[in-house]
Order: sequence, then C-alpha cells, then structure tokens
Amino acid sequence: MRLDKYLCETGCGTRFEVKKKIKQGLVTVNGTPAKDGGMIIDELQDYICFNNQRLSYEKDLYFAFYKPAGCVTANEDALHKTVFDYFPDDIRKRINAVGRLDLDTEGLLFLTSDGDFLHHLISPSHRVPKTYYARLDHAVPNSAIESFMQGIDIGDEKPTIPAELEILSEEDCFSANLKICEGRFHQVKRMFHSIGCEVIYLKRIKEGAITLDGLLPGEYRKLTEDEIQQLKKKAN
Repeated sequence: MRLDKYLCETGCGTRFEVKKKIKQGLVTVNGTPAKDGGMIIDELQDYICFNNQRLSYEKDLYFAFYKPAGCVTANEDALHKTVFDYFPDDIRKRINAVGRLDLDTEGLLFLTSDGDFLHHLISPSHRVPKTYYARLDHAVPNSAIESFMQGIDIGDEKPTIPAELEILSEEDCFSANLKICEGRFHQVKRMFHSIGCEVIYLKRIKEGAITLDGLLPGEYRKLTEDEIQQLKKKAN
C-alpha cells in the first residue's frame, strides 16, 4: 500500500494533509523518516509512526451497527442522514453495508471492508437467517404460522421460501417475530400485508447468531473473531 493512503486510512488526515506531515518529518517507517508519500509499505509488517506514535492497521473491518429509523443505507443522501455518517472518516471510506434496511426500519446492520464476506452474506444461496420484530395494526392469525412456513405469494414470480413466525403476546400492541432467509424488496412488510396486517414498526433484532447486544440506536461495535467465523460458517 502507498504510505499516504495508509496514513489516510489510519486517520492521520487527508491526502494533502499527510503529504505535508511527511515533508515536516513527522512520519517514520521502521525508524527512518519518510520522504515520499508514494513509497510502498507493508501495512501489516512495517513499523510506522506518526508524530512519535505507532500506527496500527486492520486489514479488514467488521462492525455491528444499530441503524436508527430515519437514516438511509446509502453513501450519500440529500435529505437524510446515512448510516456512514455515524462512523469517523477514516473508517467510513473503507466500509460498505451488508444489505440494507429501509428508511423507517431500525436495527442490526453489518458493515465491513471485506468484499468476500459481504457478498457471502447477501447471496441468496447462503441463506443467513435474519429475525425481525414487527408491530402490526391487526392481530396476526395463528394460521399465518403454517402459511409462512409453507411459503406465501407476495406478488413475485416465486413464493417466499419457508419462514418462521412467532406471534407475541403484548398488552399494548399486536406483534410478532419473523425469521427469514431472503432479502426481497420490502419482504417483511409484504408478507404481513398478504395476511391482512400492515407493519407500523419494524426492527431487525438478529442476523445469524448475532444480536444488537446492548447497542443503542446510532452505536456500533466491532464483531469479535468468533462472531466473524460464525457468520462465515453460515455463509458456507
């Protein structure tokens, strides 16, 4: 990797700023002052210091993020905050969202710099299960449990693949958990619509074995190595 790119990705500044820092002698590579931002370094092996502080570089980044309602899963948006606005610049320019959640949907979203990991998780053939909590405008009929398990028509060429529905007992609302292994457009809302219920609140609470684990809206955490490997196993 080029030295100036490495410095940018570790949060030392913009490309223009880090070139100035190099000229000022504030960057060393293996104890020797760097002279050229274009020099090629081994980002995992070389000992690189900025302002007398050693820098560290992670080859791949994996995050669990609690997406709030009202922000979009997009790089830029003229009207709404994006999920990337919650991350510092040196991270946001390296990561991509694994799938998407609608503007009014909140909950668990993965972001990563690992392209293979991303494509494994979004591939329909790997069927990593995602669980949603939904509040509805009407009570969900018990017959929907079997209907969803058999697969239902939501207006596409093919019915949905089997999904697990759990009808919840809550005093103040009609609600259910739904586990699906697909990611069709507005799928959860369309599935409930097909049985006469409209979703008024939707939250993804789990993907694979990973949950929100105490995160608040707008917060994120790094996935542990065990969690990453669990998701990769699911993908395979």
